[in-house]
Amino acid sequence: MTQERAASADATAAGTRALAEYRRQRTIGDTRAARQALQTALADAAESEWLECSRALVLGGDLDAAHAVLAAGITVHPDSTDLRFALAGILYERGEPAQAEFLLRELLEQRPLHAAATFLLARLLRQQGRLSAAAAALRTLFVHDRHPLATVIQAVELLDDCGRKQDAAAICQAEIAAGCTDPRIYAYAGMLELQLGAFEDARRHYTYVLAHDERAPEWNIPIGLSSMQRYRDAGHPDFQLFRDTLRQEGLSEKARSATLFALGKAHDDIGDYAQAADYLRRANAIAHKATGWSRKQWRRRVDLQLARPSMPFKLVPPDSWTPVFVVGVPRSGTTLLADLLARHPDVCNRGELPWLRHVAQSLSLHDESRIEAFEQAAATYAAQLRQDDSDAAWFIDKQPLNLLHVDLILALWPNARIVFCQRNPRDTALSLWSQSFLDDAHGYAYDFADIAVVIRDCLRLMARWEQLHPAAIHTVAYERLVADPFATMAEVANWLELPSFDPQTLRQPSVAISTASLWQARQPIHAGSVERWRHYAAHLPELLRIPER
Repeated sequence: MTQERAASADATAAGTRALAEYRRQRTIGDTRAARQALQTALADAAESEWLECSRALVLGGDLDAAHAVLAAGITVHPDSTDLRFALAGILYERGEPAQAEFLLRELLEQRPLHAAATFLLARLLRQQGRLSAAAAALRTLFVHDRHPLATVIQAVELLDDCGRKQDAAAICQAEIAAGCTDPRIYAYAGMLELQLGAFEDARRHYTYVLAHDERAPEWNIPIGLSSMQRYRDAGHPDFQLFRDTLRQEGLSEKARSATLFALGKAHDDIGDYAQAADYLRRANAIAHKATGWSRKQWRRRVDLQLARPSMPFKLVPPDSWTPVFVVGVPRSGTTLLADLLARHPDVCNRGELPWLRHVAQSLSLHDESRIEAFEQAAATYAAQLRQDDSDAAWFIDKQPLNLLHVDLILALWPNARIVFCQRNPRDTALSLWSQSFLDDAHGYAYDFADIAVVIRDCLRLMARWEQLHPAAIHTVAYERLVADPFATMAEVANWLELPSFDPQTLRQPSVAISTASLWQARQPIHAGSVERWRHYAAHLPELLRIPER
């Protein structure tokens, strides 16, 4: 054994003995003496020993001791990047974000290519609703140099989660321009460009993926291609591409279902409703078999909301901004309405945020007399809604099924405004049944009986909320919205008390749309989807069992 290895072994043994003595003294209740003894034993140890000791303490659930060890270790090894990064991680876990941010920014000043520190800082900022700052941190990492593909993908996914799709797409495009040939980057680029409305770029990158990776159907490339345009005739090459995809060996049921949805949409575009219905029926049968959505659980959830008394308190409303919740059955016009509202310079549309559902779940565990828990939840959600990039005074969350939580919304923000979108149930049902959803939250959409239950229950819930909170709710009919958008939006704006609302001089639509309406919402408003169900009445008799109103 060399002299260096012997010294390392002695240090390891010293660290092990120090941990054993620390745990012994903690057992007898002398925590302060135990920590002091541990730090004394490590005083001459290498940086790696301080790190190993802190890791062992973290694994043992003793964050306070790990914090003390790392802080002491930094005084012995003040230039250690690893010790400072580890301490920042402990501070983050302990709920001390300001101290963690300070350490991380200091570290990144010296080591701007430290990817792990950059990602930890970005996640910390994201948790606080500082999503523009999070995106800036990630952009800075990629200014200096290229990074391994795994790091690129991690950054793209985090930026996408932060809603910074332009930044995520720019990283993909830069990687491609630098010579990257990995189809995964092209697939991410196409997905982001699709949501940003850059349909030609998205198609070019999706075409590359199809030519270079047999996994393209598993990455939803066919359904992506079908969603970026309206087909005019069956001679378009996508029709054959989709049919060829279905013949591939080893195609998963999920990819098969998505490709069938793409073919159904393509045939619907050209008015071949019989063939569209056949493809969509096959697609829905596969998706319905795989979904974990439960009608019983849904009904229990709705019945619980209908039976519970109204919230017994209201928090103090914010005085400088108004939350606006656009709700309704999905595919009832929520994307269009939110986008039209967001063209006003004082309105910011955050899209479909997942946060309110999490807030409601966490608060269900708290007694309603514990107001501080509700205040903290309101502050947490508000940070994600307002973020750090807008001076708007009205902020939209257009998650349609926030409809389940209207009573909670108006307890947390008494000044909140609820815009309820309503559409002919048969058109809504057909639109839902025609979509391939990426998450199981919409598992009801693959069966007309389940869709009918969801539509009925949403109407029951809204009747309850309107009874309790009539002044806070405004209903918009989809059919009127598309027939006379200017007059309809003027009424909504007047109800919201938006200043100087002139629909004919509004700014351009939102940059990114992530919902199933990503193509439709960018087209001129039309009434072509009104009573669309009639095209399918002969092919889908289940539709006729759903009441028109």
